Amino acid sequence: MSLTAPGPETRVYRPAELNKEVRLHIEAGFPRLWLSGEISNLARPPSGHLYFTLKDERAQIRCALFRGNAAAVGFRPENGMQVLVRGRLSLYEPRGDYQLIADGLLEAGAGALAQAFEALKKKLEGEGLFEEAHKQAPPRWPERISVVTSPSGAAIRDILQTLGRRWPRAKVRIYPSQVQGETAPAELVRALKAADRHGFGQVILLSRGGGSLEDLWAFNDETLARAIHACATPVISGVGHETDFTIADFVADLRAPTPTAAAVAATPDGPELLVQLRRQESRLERALDQKLMQQAQRLDHADNRLKQQHPQRRLDELSRRREELARRGELAIKRQLDTRQRQLQGLESRLAARHPKRQLDQLQQQVGMLRARLDRAAKYALESRQQQLASVARSLNNVSPLAVLERGYAVVRDKEGQAVTQRTQFDKGKRINILMDQFEVDAEVVDSPRDARLK
Repeated sequence: MSLTAPGPETRVYRPAELNKEVRLHIEAGFPRLWLSGEISNLARPPSGHLYFTLKDERAQIRCALFRGNAAAVGFRPENGMQVLVRGRLSLYEPRGDYQLIADGLLEAGAGALAQAFEALKKKLEGEGLFEEAHKQAPPRWPERISVVTSPSGAAIRDILQTLGRRWPRAKVRIYPSQVQGETAPAELVRALKAADRHGFGQVILLSRGGGSLEDLWAFNDETLARAIHACATPVISGVGHETDFTIADFVADLRAPTPTAAAVAATPDGPELLVQLRRQESRLERALDQKLMQQAQRLDHADNRLKQQHPQRRLDELSRRREELARRGELAIKRQLDTRQRQLQGLESRLAARHPKRQLDQLQQQVGMLRARLDRAAKYALESRQQQLASVARSLNNVSPLAVLERGYAVVRDKEGQAVTQRTQFDKGKRINILMDQFEVDAEVVDSPRDARLK
């Protein structure tokens, strides 16, 4: 058989293209499904994902359970373990590996247990055991509490610690029982009936800690469910963790997610109540103080009104009015006398101002004032003339030749007494007179004038 190359009308796939299309067909063709088989080749990388192979006698398939879903698994998967896996089929394109992308993992027995759980739940619900009309409200302030649980588990420690912290006044009685295993359902029923029959507790706590579906299965027992429903005492269930639900939870009068939560649901918060009581006490004290103050104010008001309407008060008021009128009359008379006195003084002042002697005194004062002013003016004029004369004398002294002579200078005069100042006036043999400050001397020009030498 000869093989020829494909033509342009034929599509030729590359591996990546083919793997992509196959993945799309697989994912679209298969809905979410369940697989049952044995775990092998389990790998737990640091990423938190789980990778394993699920196999039976004739085939196997690769599975991947990513970190978010792996953290929700309620048990630790191991090689050789029979499990139920839920997920979607896909293809890992880089290698072309066909695989199951898992989103849930259960132990193999969990499937049958889940079916039994749903069947019993449906049956009891149909009989009305879950109806709210049959449920009793637990007491708000229980003084006695019965606890049905294992005496050695963590649940009883959590319950006792919570009760001691929240409501220490309540007395607690423990009805011990196994909480898992084959004998657990019967022991739980026996302990529950005993707690209800004794009538010690005003509320019964039915509790155990967390675990797998198999660990909690005793609380899915039908006999236990009917015993809870028949109890005359309110029953609070607190089984497992918040995500765990049992038949006992649906039948109980109140379901709590954990044993600690069951203890919380059964009791009030004592410390918080104490705080509230103290607040109420403070508010009552303030209200009482305010009420007493209001009553005291009303009493004072009534007492004042009574005093105001007493006859003696009326007499006292009339007496005060009489005294006030007398005082006001005296003040009016005094003001009138003062006014008349001021008027009389004014008239006397006016009369004194018009008397001739007063006018003569005023004229004499005016003459004295004018004489004083004339004396001051004459004195000022004389001082002014003296200052002017002194100023003129200083000016004359400054320009007087005598002042120059006092400084060692001399005046040269001819025989007629005229000052000789020109060079041509000094002829040889001419008689001259030299005037000094205190004396004068006659002299003769012995030589013709020459140029002056100052040094």
